Amino acid sequence: MLPPESDRIEYKECLTDNLEREIVAFLNNKEGGEIYIGVNNNGDIVGIENCDALQLNIKDRIKDKIAPSALGLYDIKCLSIDDKQIIKIIVASGSDKPYYIKSKGMSENGCFMRIGSAVQSMPERMIDELYATRVRKSLARIVSPRQKLSFGQLEIYYRAKGYTINDQFAYNLDLLTEDGKFNYVAFLCADENSVSIKFGKYASLNKCELIENKEYGYNSIIKATESILEKLNVENKNFTQITGGQRIDTPMIDERALREAVINAIVHNDYSYGNPPVFEMYPDRLEITSNGGLGYFGTEEEFFRGRSNPKNRELMRIFKDLGYVEEMGSGVHRILEKYPRNIFEFSRNYITVAFPFSTPSKGESSVETRKKTRKKNREKSKGETREKILNLMLNNPKVTSANIAEKLGVTSKGIEWHIKNLKKSGQIKRVGSNKGGHWEVIKK
Repeated sequence: MLPPESDRIEYKECLTDNLEREIVAFLNNKEGGEIYIGVNNNGDIVGIENCDALQLNIKDRIKDKIAPSALGLYDIKCLSIDDKQIIKIIVASGSDKPYYIKSKGMSENGCFMRIGSAVQSMPERMIDELYATRVRKSLARIVSPRQKLSFGQLEIYYRAKGYTINDQFAYNLDLLTEDGKFNYVAFLCADENSVSIKFGKYASLNKCELIENKEYGYNSIIKATESILEKLNVENKNFTQITGGQRIDTPMIDERALREAVINAIVHNDYSYGNPPVFEMYPDRLEITSNGGLGYFGTEEEFFRGRSNPKNRELMRIFKDLGYVEEMGSGVHRILEKYPRNIFEFSRNYITVAFPFSTPSKGESSVETRKKTRKKNREKSKGETREKILNLMLNNPKVTSANIAEKLGVTSKGIEWHIKNLKKSGQIKRVGSNKGGHWEVIKK
């Protein structure tokens, strides 16, 4: 007598089109599972025909339709019970979660998990967390998109630190996959690659007026790091004050905190999606955005404790060898020595640190002042948008919200929000139906 269906056991009377879903769910399960084909939902043996051919078919489907490779994570057996043949598929829990159906991709339509005796789509958040865990195991497992790589720049940096370079250089730095190919760490550190770190400078407090746009990279990430540090050092101007006959120079951003933030953003960035960190300078602040969210830290509290749990272990090792990292896990502490926690902003896929600039009139940064300034500018922008909406309604009372959105370059949802507030404040009213009526501007 077979046991009832559970979170680890699935019965199928025959081979179905959704077999891959069941296997993916068990690969993503903590304990794997077993699938029996030729058994109904009640656990009764109904049997199958041509077990050997079916077994081969299942192997091909697992190989061709499931990613990452499940090779070595399953076993398929033909069993005979009560003179009837059935197939038993034993699926182990995979180490490269999330597993998914290739044709559907790493999405809610392709990733599945086991809940009791049922299979359900995996939530997007869980997919991201599992994928971050897989990448954390390291970039060393991702094959470089190019295999003709050279490391002259990296070797120069290592020699300058007193290291001896030999034939085992790439192997010793974990720049190779298990089968001897260059990995993604090697790609990032190579003399030539397709990765660049972007720097943008704006004349306004938002992204409306871009006045400088540069890229540093397409070469060793160490050289790119040096370039962005040099650029930010030039931009980080000193304000000079003469107090009691003494000259006091105050940089816009604390130099040590800035360096730590740059290194953290580059070393801990999630490069698996091909996105490097971004550096953006506004008149009142510098924003550094890295990809991947909290990921390996788990919670904001763990992040602020500075727990050493590098997402890119191999990169961290190289940066530490070359003296960019003094002690693993200390970067956040050095930033918090000079700035409050609220300069950090966390979202699902990103971490942004926004350094407010010191001003000539005072030697310390004010996060609250920056927030008030940004709020004031947002309110000013809202007022200007509403003024434009009122003018359009005065000139054409039958103008639609879609027309207004098109003319002002604002989303329809945004225009509807403004109109709702204009009605609420008694500045406009709608006369007649939505389709045939018109706007009446009561006061501007």
